[in-house]
Amino acid sequence: MDFLDEIKAVSREVGQQNLPEGPARTVVLRRSYAAPRDDVWSALTDPERVSRWFLPISGDLRVGGLYQLEGNAGGRILRCEPPALIVVTWIFGADIATTTGSEVHITLTPEPDGGTELTLRHIAVVEPERWAEYGPGATGVGWDLALLGLGVHLAGGEIENPEEWERSPEAREVMVTSAESWGAAQRASGEDPDAVAASVANVIAFYSGTEG
Repeated sequence: MDFLDEIKAVSREVGQQNLPEGPARTVVLRRSYAAPRDDVWSALTDPERVSRWFLPISGDLRVGGLYQLEGNAGGRILRCEPPALIVVTWIFGADIATTTGSEVHITLTPEPDGGTELTLRHIAVVEPERWAEYGPGATGVGWDLALLGLGVHLAGGEIENPEEWERSPEAREVMVTSAESWGAAQRASGEDPDAVAASVANVIAFYSGTEG
């Protein structure tokens, strides 16, 4: 599997919408997987499978329950409509039971060739200063890496030693390509090209460990 081709297979959009907590930013990823929808749904919702391509997950994994991804986000499961729709809150470093203002919506659509289109929409109230500094790449690169891992899993493979891989030249190239792709989506949304270039540079520095 060519990881750069996998990153380039993702369609990205940047936009805005309102949440009850206030004006929010949106990042949207779309891509197709050569796997039936039931298989993709299982990979997204079976805790054992989630741990193989993403992170260990724990909690009360039903509508209304709380979940926690090890060392990452947690939140509340708002909707679960097999095999088509998952909606959760997505919270870092706060009380996942009560904090809102960040949601992830995942939709699965069957394709005529037997594959599945996955659409992931992350809607979050973001501080203007943070958006100016990092733009959509702050979360977008992470989601690109997650969907890359999902694609490897659905193809029957795995990334051995993920932490070691993330320090490799290949991983850096993937992250740079992702950050630049989010910059292109940000420019397409109408944001100032100079501001976009600065945020892309900051994202690349963050993911490459050179941010100072």
